[in-house]
Amino acid sequence: MNAVEVKHLYFKYENEWVLEDINFTLKDKEFMTIIGPNGGGKTTLLRILLGFLKPTKGEVKIYDKSPKENRTLIGYVPQHTNFSLDIPITVFDIVLQGRLQKGKFFYSKKDKEKAIKILKELKIEKFKDRKIKDLSGGQRQKVLIARALVSEPKIVMMDEPTSAIDPKGQKEILDLIENLDITRIVVSHDIKILLRKVDKIAYIHKKAVIHEGPKLNIPKDKHFCEVELIDFLKEDECGI
Repeated sequence: MNAVEVKHLYFKYENEWVLEDINFTLKDKEFMTIIGPNGGGKTTLLRILLGFLKPTKGEVKIYDKSPKENRTLIGYVPQHTNFSLDIPITVFDIVLQGRLQKGKFFYSKKDKEKAIKILKELKIEKFKDRKIKDLSGGQRQKVLIARALVSEPKIVMMDEPTSAIDPKGQKEILDLIENLDITRIVVSHDIKILLRKVDKIAYIHKKAVIHEGPKLNIPKDKHFCEVELIDFLKEDECGI
């Protein structure tokens, strides 16, 4: 069974087509990154995959059901912190939010055990009782990823998870994403993500061009700017 199937997907806001004839499949535990220019439709596509928006035409399946039907299988990491940093909420409280479900108002002992477990796995247990406002950008992002993973989803979708984070924090987040043993879809404006073990790349600019992950022979100890990376992609015939 495929993790994601998108067939002849179209979407428009009012009279303007934002996405046209998008087609791709993603297997279980594969890693896909969605790249493209600002306003090209990346976040709109992600919101459709999450079930937040309904396609104008076409079909989207998440593990053989609609995104809405299989929403409990999806973990989501938004681009922006969706809570006020002025609220004195702890890291543990935020991660526990990922265990909430419709009609559920209290956390069980199991919920709390799962939250501790994911904090340990992401190596942020030491921040458990810290206020979220006291953490760095990269640390906050790990907390949001922990919240998405604590429900034990089969697929996690992330919107710009490395934006507004320093280079060290970006590397830590990308290391974490790369090593997750579930299906991953990551929207990113930073094409350096392509240096990772990405299985598929969707270049979205109203329409989609789907590429297999490029096998780039780039020394790990050498710095590459984005222009150099684009040259490598061209040499690899990725076509972006």
